[in-house]
Amino acid sequence: MKKQIITFLILAIIGIHVRTQAQETNTIKYSPQPFLFSLTTLTPEDMKWSMDYSGSYGERVQRPMGFDGVSQQLSVKGYLGKRYTLHANVAVGIAEDNKASSAQQAEVIRNFLGGNKYMGFRIGGGLGARRDFSSDFSVLGRITSEYMVSRWTLGGNALLEKVLAGHHDAIDVLLSMGCHYRFTGNFYGGVEAIGEDLEGFWDKHEAEGGAKLMVGPSLNLMPSESKFSFSVSGGPVILATKNEVTNPDAIRELPSQSGLMIRGKIIFSLD
Repeated sequence: MKKQIITFLILAIIGIHVRTQAQETNTIKYSPQPFLFSLTTLTPEDMKWSMDYSGSYGERVQRPMGFDGVSQQLSVKGYLGKRYTLHANVAVGIAEDNKASSAQQAEVIRNFLGGNKYMGFRIGGGLGARRDFSSDFSVLGRITSEYMVSRWTLGGNALLEKVLAGHHDAIDVLLSMGCHYRFTGNFYGGVEAIGEDLEGFWDKHEAEGGAKLMVGPSLNLMPSESKFSFSVSGGPVILATKNEVTNPDAIRELPSQSGLMIRGKIIFSLD
């Protein structure tokens, strides 16, 4: 009799746990773009289309980060089917002569490993094009990686940029990574890191001012009954190598000097 009671209690606890986990899973929401500095790809289980507005502020900043230490960007992201993700954005700035200037970028990335389901591991690669604030065009190559389970989200990017103009670097190297943990409900927190113009470690004539590094906290919130989600990240920027800035109109996330910066994003689901 005691064995039957114990067995019943164990089965009841397991049943309650499974039911609770199922209910929790049904209410969990995942952001179409959880990180500020690493681009993630979409899957058939994701929101199909979203748009977002992001802005950055940097301390003691000179270009190429935006204008007068502030940058802002409007982006759209969507799933094209067959493991393809489209990401396009436009950045706008006001120069010292009060004239507006803009830069555009578009990329198409395909998941080559994984990508049929949101959970699990996936690796993608893609190509894109960019026009900076001085109308110089460049081609982009990006490799993405993500690993997602119920409470953990990890992502990273390797971005290579080739500007189609003779006075720029032979190639620009940018690396980023992020890690989020779901603390409760749809609230995520963790850390992000980014390194820009890393060719400055071996190229004494790097055009964007030298290699720059940043590591800082990252937060993401997706209210359950809302189509909006919110992200913020930032931290100290370290200028690892210092060169003269000969390409001030490049599109960069980090300032060209050491200091502090913060970046925030508002994402809206179009589905």
